[in-house]
This record gives sequence, C-alpha cells and structure tokens, in this order.
Amino acid sequence: MITLYDYALSGNCFKVRYLLKALQLEFTKQPVDFYPGFEHRSDKFLKLNPLGQLPVLDDNGVIIRDAQAILVHLAAQYDPSFRWYPLNRPGMLGQIQIWLAFADSLTSTISAARLHDAMFFNLDAVAARCGADRLLRVLDEHLWFNEQSGHRWLCDGADPTIADVACFPYVALSEEGGVSLEEFPAIVRWCDRFMSLDDFEPMAGMIPLPLPKSSRKS
Repeated sequence: MITLYDYALSGNCFKVRYLLKALQLEFTKQPVDFYPGFEHRSDKFLKLNPLGQLPVLDDNGVIIRDAQAILVHLAAQYDPSFRWYPLNRPGMLGQIQIWLAFADSLTSTISAARLHDAMFFNLDAVAARCGADRLLRVLDEHLWFNEQSGHRWLCDGADPTIADVACFPYVALSEEGGVSLEEFPAIVRWCDRFMSLDDFEPMAGMIPLPLPKSSRKS
C-alpha cells in the first residue's frame, strides 16, 4: 500500500498526486493540517520527516521525503514505459535533473510568496517575488526556444516528463503569490498544454490563463 502524507493546497503535494494518478497507482491520502494547524511541526510528523516538510510518501514501508525525490522514485519504480523518467535515455536524465533542481528554486520563491500572501507566513515576499521573476524569465526563454525547435515540453522528448510535473504547480499558482505571468507567454502556453493532459485535475488556484496580447509568437 502506498500512503501519501498530503495537504490539499500544497503545490508539492499536487505534483505527487498527479503522478500517482497518471501512473494509475492506488494510494491512500493521509491529510496533514499544514495550515492553520501546523501539524507538519508536530513530534509525530517530524518522526516521518525531520525537516517538517510535505509531502512524504510511504511506499510499503519505504519512507521518501521531498517532492522531487518522490517523483523520481515513482517513475523509476512504476513506469515501465519510461515516459516520465526515461531510464533508457541517459542523456535526457541530465536534462530532467536540471529542472528538478529548478523546481526547488520555484518552491523557495513563488511558494514562499504564496505562503506570505495566502497563509500569513512571516517571509520576505518582496525578495521571493524578485527571485520568482528571475526564474520565470529563464523558464520562459527556455520554453520559447524549445518551441522553435518543435519541442512542447521542458525536455527534448515528445511527451512531458517528471521535469514538467515538478515545475508546473507553483508556476500555475504564481498569481496567488502576487507573481504575474503576463510577461511570459511561452510559460502560459506550456501551462495550457499541461492543463490539457488527460490525467489533469486542477487544484484550487489553478485556472487557465489568457495569452498576453503583446507577446512573442510560438
């Protein structure tokens, strides 16, 4: 049995829920009252994850923390097609790892701004938004050049990978942290593609975004 320690409004938990469903894996959700209960700081939860962070996955007794690590575990363990984590294409794995690390930076910027605005955490929202803007400019430029080469996703393959799953949620939730996507048309197109995937079910705060009128064309 797979158990996901989950918070419904967490972008990091969303990415794990998405992949579990995409892989058609049965799992149990164990809700954790992140806010306002701060249950992730309780002694009981800290025994699972001493860092006090969500999500945590219990895969038949194997405990894995960190959203990106969980994505790697699930795709490597349960996806024989290698679609999400192409173990049969070593060169592409390096690309994926770059974006998994990038996803951590999105968490420390966009998510931090969202925690400040929506959940009143004592964080430096101005610094978080400035950092988010820098990251989004990098992401938008990468996606735009990929589009010119005929690629629709973060990596070179025809299908999305766990790189897209890792980066998507907090980008899609950026408006909740006061971070606008208006200047990033390639990102908006990428979000629209992700939201059009068969297995996609939005969480609260994820809405389709209109393409900016003054934008580079794909």
